[in-house]
Amino acid sequence: MPPRTSLPPYRRLPLLVTSDGDLLDELLRLAAAGGTEVEVAADPAAARSRWLPAPLVLVGNDQAQACLRARLPRRPRMVLVGRSGELDPGWEIAELIGAEHVATLPAAEPWLVDRFTECAPGGDPAGPARTVAVLGGRGGAGASVLAGGLAVTAARAHLRTLLVDADPLGGGLDLVLGWEDLDGLRWPSLTDADGRVDAPTLVRALPHRGDLVVLSWDRGEPLALPAPAMAATVDAARRGRDFVVVDLPRQLDDAAVIALQAADQAYVVVPAELRATAAAARVVAAATPHCAALGVIVRGPAPGRLKATEVARALGLPLAGTLRPEPALCRGLERGEAPAAAGRGPLAALCRRLVTELTGLPVPGAA
Repeated sequence: MPPRTSLPPYRRLPLLVTSDGDLLDELLRLAAAGGTEVEVAADPAAARSRWLPAPLVLVGNDQAQACLRARLPRRPRMVLVGRSGELDPGWEIAELIGAEHVATLPAAEPWLVDRFTECAPGGDPAGPARTVAVLGGRGGAGASVLAGGLAVTAARAHLRTLLVDADPLGGGLDLVLGWEDLDGLRWPSLTDADGRVDAPTLVRALPHRGDLVVLSWDRGEPLALPAPAMAATVDAARRGRDFVVVDLPRQLDDAAVIALQAADQAYVVVPAELRATAAAARVVAAATPHCAALGVIVRGPAPGRLKATEVARALGLPLAGTLRPEPALCRGLERGEAPAAAGRGPLAALCRRLVTELTGLPVPGAA
């Protein structure tokens, strides 16, 4: 068996949420002492898209009440920070916003420098998992098949991969993989999660084969997926896996938005049809505020000879790839064969290229 690979170092920057200029200057000085750059948001609205992906969040005392009103999702490694005499009673508001620590300046300066150092280059070589989101431009576009193909392909490269089904009405990604008979927890057993989830425990509890683990829905009644459950799951996945793929619904609920905000890259799958492109424009408009890295994958055939570049231009997105018709793939899915599992065909080739672009790692083709 080839040696297990790991992702090259990759990290997002710590996030400082404050509009207090003096406090910001102090925190920037401490970050510089810790050897890292930071991102700055003056208020919760500016922080929202970077809230979950950031490896560390420091909330200034001046923005604590605003963060509480904004109902930002709970996340690990969040610190409430302020000057001595301004944080009393700091732990009350810290508990309400979900902060793990209260840092009072100047006493907490050495501790904060250590936290920044952990986020600096070389501080945490493993880094968070690469996270990819996939959305359909219209119903039946093939987003779930692409999500499954990406996950299968990443696992072929011996990346510890988690495939997350965030669409309660999608039919279940375990069916896409042919895993419906595998034992393990599904979403209905995890909807009460609202805090830090132990990543190894989660992985052991879910259906898995080799390096691929799947969190899907059961065949019961559709349930609303609580945003805190998604936040806790995404956090555990980014800590405990190498590669995470999330299959999102076309209509973004709060849980889907959280997953999209955590994504390093998102792909919108669009059939090469005029009406599909028009429908996809609505999906793109809803997704754009939550992910800066959106690309389109155009799937054939093109009955009206609509070109992939024309679809991408109409949506205002970079063209990430194209997919030719693949009858053998459709037949294989009906027989319970996971997409791209054989490493052959247009989907497998596209998934190999995308995983390589995202990770910098070569992915083996057909055996």
